[in-house]
Amino acid sequence: MTASDHPLFRDPPPPAEEVPLAQAGMDGASIPPAESRWRKRMRWVGRGFAALAILLILLIGWLAVTAPLSKSLEPIAPPQITLLAADGTPIARRGAIVEKPVEEAKLPPHVKQAFLAIEDRRFYSHWGIDPRSIGRALWSNVTGGPTQGGSTITQQLAKFTFLSPKRTLGRKAREAMIALWLEAWLTKDEILERYLSNAYFGDNTYGLRAASLHYFYRQPENLTRAQAAMLAGLVQAPSRLAPTKNPKLAEQRMKLVLNAMVATGAMTAAEARATRTPAIDVRRRSDLPTGTYFADWALPEARKLSDVGYSRQTIRTTLDSRLQGIARRVTARAPLGKAQVALVAMRPDGEVVAMIGGRDYAKSPFNRATQAKRQPGSTFKLFVYLAALREGWKPEDRIDNRTIEVGGYRPKNAGGRYSPSISMEDAFAQSSNVAAVRLFRDIGDEAVIRAARDLGVTSKLPKGDPSMALGTSTMTLMELTAAYAAVAANAYPVEPRAFEAERKNWFERVFSGPDSFGRREHQAMERMLRAAVNRGTGRAARLSVPNYGKTGTTQDNRDALFVGYANGLVVGVWIGNDDNSPLKGISGGGLPARIWRDFMTEASGRARPSAPKPAANPRGPVQPLDVPDVSDIPIGDNSSIGIRDGEAVLRAEIGGTQIDLRLPVDGQAARAGGAGSGTPAPNPSPAPIVTVTPGPATRNE
Repeated sequence: MTASDHPLFRDPPPPAEEVPLAQAGMDGASIPPAESRWRKRMRWVGRGFAALAILLILLIGWLAVTAPLSKSLEPIAPPQITLLAADGTPIARRGAIVEKPVEEAKLPPHVKQAFLAIEDRRFYSHWGIDPRSIGRALWSNVTGGPTQGGSTITQQLAKFTFLSPKRTLGRKAREAMIALWLEAWLTKDEILERYLSNAYFGDNTYGLRAASLHYFYRQPENLTRAQAAMLAGLVQAPSRLAPTKNPKLAEQRMKLVLNAMVATGAMTAAEARATRTPAIDVRRRSDLPTGTYFADWALPEARKLSDVGYSRQTIRTTLDSRLQGIARRVTARAPLGKAQVALVAMRPDGEVVAMIGGRDYAKSPFNRATQAKRQPGSTFKLFVYLAALREGWKPEDRIDNRTIEVGGYRPKNAGGRYSPSISMEDAFAQSSNVAAVRLFRDIGDEAVIRAARDLGVTSKLPKGDPSMALGTSTMTLMELTAAYAAVAANAYPVEPRAFEAERKNWFERVFSGPDSFGRREHQAMERMLRAAVNRGTGRAARLSVPNYGKTGTTQDNRDALFVGYANGLVVGVWIGNDDNSPLKGISGGGLPARIWRDFMTEASGRARPSAPKPAANPRGPVQPLDVPDVSDIPIGDNSSIGIRDGEAVLRAEIGGTQIDLRLPVDGQAARAGGAGSGTPAPNPSPAPIVTVTPGPATRNE
């Protein structure tokens, strides 16, 4: 060791503050000074605020998408829609009673004071959520006091505008967030306006204006203090407190509102004691809702056509009130026993003009014309024979009509009628089952399914099933009738509709118009449809004018149908039991064909003229077209007596010939009517008038 290495001879170390930072680390790197605990906490607080800010931005974006502000400007219930028949007769009304929104600046002070006193006294001082009100409600509920809610008016607006009525913790959290969001974007007066314009007041009435008109027949700008207090009291439990149902409860609640107004200084105690219960003035309204099968079917499309907003809509439909009345009469007087009936009448372009979905809408609103999927029976043979015509078959071509002895499926002909062969036309007219199955096997199921799809059938059609040729696949009566309408119009597919379609211009008709049959195919199909009525299973439907149609009867007579067209109308009739049990003595060529004939006869105007009626008032009372009037009294299987248009009508059917005996009951001259009677002439004598409609009564397939 040298002298310089000895500690006594070394230079003293520099002061601590002068030690270079580079010398602090063993590897020569600098080391930052130690961070204080306070600075660490502040850094984490900053990060938390940043995370909250990001979360808030995401929340605002989520609310903007899922709960757009404009939604609070829309009525919370669909506004009322009035459906009119083609002649302007109101046939049904649906939706809530809704009027235009109120304006806060135009309301009397006592109207706003009544709602604020009972619903949200601190409305103008909180930010959408009132901790004091929530605490008071919790304390009252915990201590066994009266159950209270802590929701502010803003929260209530958020609840019935944006959220479901389910009482869950998640919904309450969303309600609070939306309330804060509404307060950030809207003024207090705007929130109050939207709340008053959307709140439910009972009796299917939404909004202060609608409630004011409904209960007191006056605009909200003219409400008295007592009327305002009663309306403000309804919001808590509108269905239970409605004065039309529970006037005593409504009066008690009104007094509670008046006391709340005294507590807030809106009125004195003496004024509250002097305030008398207001008289309810519910006028007989012309907008009482009713229901019909047609209206139920048309309403979803009507909602699409109507504008979103508070205004009531009046939409004209294609329903013909005269034809609807005829449909109701001919089905009501039919000897159905316990069976149900459905009828659809449409123009060849698909405009539905009459609809019967069952015997009694009040007892069963289930629409058997549009909702029930039943087997079409031999009416399905339309698609089999149309597919054969497309494959080159002709009506005069022969088909083996002997019994089928081989294969797993061996159908039988009704009545055991067989022959070595039969023409295609006669096979269709007589509804030969074995001929239809052989034809189906020859052309293939794909060709038949393609023909059905072309004519608008959307129901499931299974492949590889030869029984489909006899109509074992299910579909609605509406689908089936529209398919026959395609043949009547020589244009397919035909889409049934309840409202007039927009007219296509020349360019659209040329380049995007419907398809049509070949001339040979269409003429051959109509030839066979005509043969089925004139000399086949549908002879009970025969008219004195060209008519076309097909009968259908399913296995064990579970369904009986007739579908056909004449005089610019396409009509389908179905009879069956809802439990799918067999019918007793009813086949497609019997009662359904006769109902079809009766409808067509009266629809043509040959049965009797209809008296001119004054123009209908769209705002007038609804005409319940599905409510049966006084029905004919049956006096036999095919006979009845009734009163129609001032005449006693005895209707009988002898050997398939319908006879109407008419006697005047009002001292006026009798009127002649019936198929082929032409324009009736005045008859100065009260002698009875006899009308004869030819046609055999019943033919089984």
